Amino acid sequence: MLHTGIQWEYLPQDLGFGSGMTCWRRLRDWNEAGVWQRLHEVLLAELNAASRLDWSHCVVDSSHVRALKGGCTPAPRRSTEAGPARSTT
Repeated sequence: MLHTGIQWEYLPQDLGFGSGMTCWRRLRDWNEAGVWQRLHEVLLAELNAASRLDWSHCVVDSSHVRALKGGCTPAPRRSTEAGPARSTT
């Protein structure tokens, strides 16, 4: 669902997961309970202990690592909005 963008109510019933609303509630509850974060941490720890991770090829991404002190202040952006038309007289 998260990958394809299908709406919750159109999830195939024959997969045995229950209704789309049930799946949505489970995802919400598991997110709130920290299930996915904990699963990610356990998986990384196990892969690291088995020397299956190559940390020289990792990327830190703000969707996974919060910038608690904030990031750099970006330069002001120039507007791409159309300005008033120049006078032709």
